[in-house]
Amino acid sequence: MKNLVKKALFVGMFIPTVMINAQTKVIAHRGYWDTPNNAQNSIQSLEMSNKIKVYGTEFDVSITKDGVLVVNHDADIQGVDIESNTFDKIKNLKIKNGEVLPTAEHYLIAGKKHPNLKMIYEIKPHKTKENEDRAVLASIELVKKLGMEDQVEYISFSKNICEQLKLHNPKSHVSYLKGDLTPQEAKDLNFDGIDYHFSLFEKNPTWVKDAQKLGLIVNSWTVNTKNDMQALLDKKVDYITTDKPEDLQKLITK
Repeated sequence: MKNLVKKALFVGMFIPTVMINAQTKVIAHRGYWDTPNNAQNSIQSLEMSNKIKVYGTEFDVSITKDGVLVVNHDADIQGVDIESNTFDKIKNLKIKNGEVLPTAEHYLIAGKKHPNLKMIYEIKPHKTKENEDRAVLASIELVKKLGMEDQVEYISFSKNICEQLKLHNPKSHVSYLKGDLTPQEAKDLNFDGIDYHFSLFEKNPTWVKDAQKLGLIVNSWTVNTKNDMQALLDKKVDYITTDKPEDLQKLITK
C-alpha cells in the first residue's frame, strides 16, 4: 500500500481521503442515576457518570426568588416551588437518595474534579422572562467564576434562555431542546446544536444530516431502548442522551 501511494503521488494520481465518522458520544440523563440507592440529579449520579466514562452528565437548574441556582428537575421540591421561594426555604430539603438538594455551585464543583466529564447544564424554563434572564446571567457568572467554561455545555427548552446565553456569552455552547425549529432556523439564531426527542428525527429523517451540514451538533433524548439507540447510531448523531448509558456504550463498542 505504501508503495502504491508513493507511485500515485509520483504520477500525480488523486488518492481519495478515507472519511472516518466520529463516534457518537454518550450523555447520562440527569446523571447515571439508575443504580442502587441513587437519585436523579444527585451528586452520586454525577460520580457514577464519571465512573463509567461517559462524555457528559446532564442536570437541571432553576433559580430561587433570591437568586440561588439549584439542581432539580421539577419546578418544586417536596411541594415547595423553587422559583417563588427563597433558598432558605428549601436548602435543607432532601432528594430521594438522602442527599440535601444541591446548589448548581455544589454540583459544578463536584464535576470540576472530573475534567474529562462534560457538564450538560440545562436551564429550566421559568414562569417569567425576568427569572429566565436572571438564571442565565447567574449561570454564566458561576461557570466563569469556577473556570469551567470549557467543561460546561448549555441546553434549554426555552428559546429565550438559549438566545440570552448566546447574547451574554457568545462563546458558550448552546443547544435547543424543544424541537419546534428546523436546523436552519436554529442556525439562524446562532445556536450551536439541536437537541431533540428521537421521535422528531423519525418524523424528519433529513434533519440529522441537514443540521450537521450546517455545522450544528445533533443530540437526541431520552433514548432508552436498544432499537432506538441503534437507529440513531445508524443516523450518526453526535450525542445520545439516555437513562441507560452502559447499554448504549455496549452498542457503540460492539
